[in-house]
Amino acid sequence: VQLQASGGGLVQAGDSLTLSCAASGRSFSRQTIAWFRQASGKEREFVAARRWNGYTYYADSVKGRFTISLDNAKNTGSLLMNNLRPEDTAVYYCAADPSIILSSIRVSHSYGSWGQGTLVTVSS
Repeated sequence: VQLQASGGGLVQAGDSLTLSCAASGRSFSRQTIAWFRQASGKEREFVAARRWNGYTYYADSVKGRFTISLDNAKNTGSLLMNNLRPEDTAVYYCAADPSIILSSIRVSHSYGSWGQGTLVTVSS
């Protein structure tokens, strides 16, 4: 599946932003989709994931502020980010894979398909 991420931008602390991940070539409906992020000088880290059965998982740092969802009709995943903080500044990547086991859902190299990154900058 080919992924196209979009929606990044420059916002102020406390603002909201929604990232989108459009899929082509294969349906999202039976895949785990996820978002990872990489801040400058840091390693890529897990943000959120949604399994094909609808269960969602979040990093502690974003729990309660971010929501991952999937629009099956549009074959597009989304990450709604509320109450953004300067420490959320990073390049955000969407990923997908049909064969993720639960214990690997937070591991970036478990995912076979990646979109290009979209930059989110949160000013204080």
